[in-house]
Amino acid sequence: MSYDYAPPRYEDQAPPPKPTGRHPVNIGHLVMGLVFLVFVVVWALIATRTVEIHTLEDLRWLLPLPWIVGGSIGLLAALLRKN
Repeated sequence: MSYDYAPPRYEDQAPPPKPTGRHPVNIGHLVMGLVFLVFVVVWALIATRTVEIHTLEDLRWLLPLPWIVGGSIGLLAALLRKN
């Protein structure tokens, strides 16, 4: 029995195409990265004495700021992702 053609070899097959494009943004990573960045900005403001802190009560408006910014960006990203 003879073959009119040789069966395809594994080496002769084309490699499967690689997926291209962007991966979806992980909202949790985005929010925590932004919260960390705002914490660094708050620290820099205090360290350079741009914001004077005389007592711990002076921090009550500054410390929630990173969580408010992060939550706002997270909500915005979640809303934009659904559309």
